[in-house]
This record gives sequence, C-alpha cells and structure tokens, in this order.
Amino acid sequence: MAIDDVRLRRIRWRCRRGMLENDLVLNRFLDECGHGLTEDDIANLDELLHMTDSALWDLIAGRTEAAEPAQAAFVARLREL
Repeated sequence: MAIDDVRLRRIRWRCRRGMLENDLVLNRFLDECGHGLTEDDIANLDELLHMTDSALWDLIAGRTEAAEPAQAAFVARLREL
C-alpha cells in the first residue's frame, strides 16, 4: 500500500540534514521510491535519521556497515540511486 502525500511530506521534512551529501541521497531516494515505502522501509529510515550526520554519511558512503541485515539491505537501496 502506498503512503499518502501528507505522510511522505512529513518524512521528507524529517530527512532534512545538516550535511548536503545526506540531503542529496535521501531526497533522491524519496523522489524515486517515496510513494512505495513500506512500514519496514519507514522504520529503517527512522533508525538512520537518529544517527548523526557524519555517522549516517559513513554508512551511506560505505565506510561503515549496518549491523542489522534489514538495515544493510535498506542502505544498499540508498546507495543504488
């Protein structure tokens, strides 16, 4: 089931980061995949958004790896775009 526009706007607002690189990756991901996000995707994204900007960028850039397999798969999707 696709998420509604209001929820997607709220998620997009929460994805605003202090580091431009994170902003670009997260916005590109939401542009491409936003309406098809599942509840699991949103939970994984929420975990990422609790990270500091530098820790998040290290994860996205491949300098570190996610501990959980589900999160690692989600980060791989971010890296693909």
